[in-house]
Amino acid sequence: MAEITLGQYYPENSIIHKLDPRVKLFGTLIFIIAIFSTNNIIGLLAIIIKISKVPFAKIIKGIKGILFLLVFTIVLNILFTPGTPIITFWIIKITKEGLITGGFLTFRLTFLVLSTSVLTLTTTPNDLSDGLEKSFAFLNKIHFPVHEMAMMMSLALRFIPTLVEETEKIKKAQMARGADFETGGLMQRVKSLIPLLVPLFVSSIRRALDLAMAMESRCYHGGNRTKLKPLVYKKKDKISYLVLVVFLCVILGAGFVTNNLVMFKFLSIKAS
Repeated sequence: MAEITLGQYYPENSIIHKLDPRVKLFGTLIFIIAIFSTNNIIGLLAIIIKISKVPFAKIIKGIKGILFLLVFTIVLNILFTPGTPIITFWIIKITKEGLITGGFLTFRLTFLVLSTSVLTLTTTPNDLSDGLEKSFAFLNKIHFPVHEMAMMMSLALRFIPTLVEETEKIKKAQMARGADFETGGLMQRVKSLIPLLVPLFVSSIRRALDLAMAMESRCYHGGNRTKLKPLVYKKKDKISYLVLVVFLCVILGAGFVTNNLVMFKFLSIKAS
């Protein structure tokens, strides 16, 4: 739980921190497209992390939260992807294609988490909420509750670190009373979580009720609300948009050329 970086903001005086949240949201979307379009983005991500001035150890913590998913993905692809067998043992068959596919999927999932970690670590939850609301404001024309959805996401991101801290406090309190969360079989460990989960749910519900009462007492009704610091594009934001659009065109163009070359080679081999 202590390794969760989602919702945690790392204050720093960097170019990325100063960018408009809408630019960072658009940049994250472009980077996700690049992740699933090309494999040559390691250097680009390293440059972004360097510019953001966020310690790499802080960003890499997000990987620990999905470590099980990464291992499960690569094992699943290694065992069930048909192809040229490398190792065969009883009914287990490890193929070359499985290793390659599992490696690529693990690589992409890892960079997906790293890119979103850079977004949340360089943007406060309030700015992220305002950026989402402004970016999807056009959906208000079809009566989609954009403001309410952005507020829900902002509150969720805001309370993730609080819930993590609350979980640690409850865990230490239960361990002081003799609870054991580390030993025993699978079912024993699941049963030992009950003294941890019940107080956590009660505390979360109580915190949600207090928050709802505070919002109602301040006459909060959502809708068209004014902002203390409204989002306004600056020169650096417009330049960033231009760079991102050019980068997207290069990625899509490179993917189009690569696909045509592969198709041309395939047709040439088939014709010969």
